[in-house]
Amino acid sequence: MCFFWINVCKQQNMRNRNNLWIVVFLIAVLLQNSLLAIVNTEDSTTKKQTTSSHREQERKLPDLEGSETSYYNVFKVQNHFSGSYRPSVYHSPNPTFSYFPSSLDFSNSNFPFISGQNTSNDVHQQIKCGDTFPKVCQQSRYRSYDGSCNNLRNPTWGLANTRYGRLIRPRYSDGIRAPSGSIIGTDLPLARTVSYTMFPNSDVDDVVWTLLAMQYGQVITHDMGLIDGTTQSKSHSTQCCTFDGQIAPDLATMPQCFPILIPDDDPVYSVSSIRCLNFVRSTTDLDRRCLSPYKSHTAEQINIVTHYLDLSLVYGSSDEVAASLRAGFGGRLNVELKHNREFPPSAPNKTAICDTVYEFEPCYAAGDMRANQNTQLTILHIMLLREHNRIADYLARLNPHWIDETIFQETRRIVIAEHQYITYYEWLPIFLGTSQVYANQITYNTQNFVNDYDETINGNVLNEHSNAAFRYFHSNIAGLLNLVLEDRSSFAALRLSDHFNRPGIIEKGNNLDDLTRGFTYQPLKNTDVFFDKEITQFLFRRGKILGSDLRAIDIQRDRDHGLASYNDYREYCGLSRARTFNDFADYISLSDIQKLATLYISPDDVELTVGGSLENHVNGALAGPTFLCIMLRQFKQTRIGDRYWFETEDSKIAFTIEQLNELRKSSISRLLCDNGDNIQHVQRSGFQQISELNPLRRCDELPQVDLSLWEDYAPESHGHTYRTTPLYKKR
Repeated sequence: MCFFWINVCKQQNMRNRNNLWIVVFLIAVLLQNSLLAIVNTEDSTTKKQTTSSHREQERKLPDLEGSETSYYNVFKVQNHFSGSYRPSVYHSPNPTFSYFPSSLDFSNSNFPFISGQNTSNDVHQQIKCGDTFPKVCQQSRYRSYDGSCNNLRNPTWGLANTRYGRLIRPRYSDGIRAPSGSIIGTDLPLARTVSYTMFPNSDVDDVVWTLLAMQYGQVITHDMGLIDGTTQSKSHSTQCCTFDGQIAPDLATMPQCFPILIPDDDPVYSVSSIRCLNFVRSTTDLDRRCLSPYKSHTAEQINIVTHYLDLSLVYGSSDEVAASLRAGFGGRLNVELKHNREFPPSAPNKTAICDTVYEFEPCYAAGDMRANQNTQLTILHIMLLREHNRIADYLARLNPHWIDETIFQETRRIVIAEHQYITYYEWLPIFLGTSQVYANQITYNTQNFVNDYDETINGNVLNEHSNAAFRYFHSNIAGLLNLVLEDRSSFAALRLSDHFNRPGIIEKGNNLDDLTRGFTYQPLKNTDVFFDKEITQFLFRRGKILGSDLRAIDIQRDRDHGLASYNDYREYCGLSRARTFNDFADYISLSDIQKLATLYISPDDVELTVGGSLENHVNGALAGPTFLCIMLRQFKQTRIGDRYWFETEDSKIAFTIEQLNELRKSSISRLLCDNGDNIQHVQRSGFQQISELNPLRRCDELPQVDLSLWEDYAPESHGHTYRTTPLYKKR
């Protein structure tokens, strides 16, 4: 059975589609009647055939979806586009939003959002696909590591190893799981052809924002999502292409393969006779044998990290990973000291995680497997780890009666709060627009608590957000990373592709600080249709002359996940539905429309990833109306679906109002000042380029969170007893 579009098997695919549908339907009916017996038998067989690492993946099982409800959205991007929001109603198998007020409110609307409700790693075998949840949720002061029990009524919402949500019904070509095709049943244009036609290479700097803004965006996206079945470190265990870039001869035996095929006239790869770039399909709930009782269940991809903005990339998304990262004393995370500098601990199996050449090369363990992906991402991992230990050390001195667990959990609360504040109050206004985030009540201008938690809101990450809209910001990536001295002179640059999954360069000399100053000084690449060739020709090249193409991967992933068309999301977000290509002219340039018309048969064939990336930006934002609509939706539900959001007034979990307002002094610049090796100066707004309005400041001039507000009293008879609810000293 072919799950990729290769001309030699196109006709076979077309003939088999109807038969495949019938077979799958009959199998589903039979499986439904004997669900428990089949599940038990398959689990037993699978366990015998998999390695220990595969057994761990098999244990991460999502649960079934709940009752049927239909929803659709009423939503405006303020002062920029409006109209009647009339998406096709998708009958979602999950109870989700029941309230969505005027601009990005959740009131009086039926919203087509599918969410996954799944299991905790600890009890996964007992809650096969979530039809039961044997774990009893406690009123804990602290978040779980796996995201469970954040919502006490729906304890699997936001849990790691659950389905991504969706806004619109998927458009798999077979209605179940086969990648998207044209509306007339033919193949879509090759992803690589679309990539170099619509998204050429260019090098244009943004005039306002720094490269740090792009890099913190990657921290945010890694915190909220990781597709099951993908890898960004060593080569994938499944190879759909040969080593020299040809189609694997046994491709037909690997249904998970969906390789990116290279056209004969490719301006880059054809010169080296490369015909194939590896691409493996994302793992879905159907692959995990999470059988739905519904007759027409379509495949849904799995997010293997927590859906919340909770620094899972630092602390992990399971109890086991979290425990492995802790030092076990003083509330600290584990580190390795090198020349009196703290670095993350070494990964236990470097060759499985990093692309190192020598055994002595650094390769770090972290809460997320992608921590070593690129040098600047790794630097932010180091900064966040050091921030945790800096605060833990202070709290340990401040409250000597606290034990390791208390110090660790209180520190974790503080660092997550800093991260949430930086994300929502420094980062989101840049990319989504200040007026948009305030108008849609995503951020607030207040010195009080914000009590907007809604237990009816599922905070799961949207497939459209994580795997289309947020990927637009790949255009911000720079191919050369500047090393900058304290006087802000640049003296060298690293080539991005030389250091994918090889972080060792960071530990050499003063590189950590030089690279840190570099991304606070170097401009962000413009947010547009142009992409750096380091990611469209040399991605993960691993010593080869050429690598892969990230933009082609983005397009292929859109098809793999069966995302609805750009036209569908236009209509969903309030724009008129295009009947001809020229109808895209309200937000897409005529030159780009002409290119689209040469590639696609119908406006309904244009992918969300492609069309959304071509839109002119909404005023004050770095995205067009369709992507902005999706991202506003995501970040709204991320905050109001999180019971532990740092601004809550819930007395069981809240900071004091004094502590909360101290946390509002957090900034990306202060994070770098406090945790670099010897950073002396950073501009007040680290995401913004140095200017007269944003000059360099000495680090000691920047606002700092006063941690003395976390001083607790030690009861005489319980001076060394762990307190589940610390009582802070009154001032």
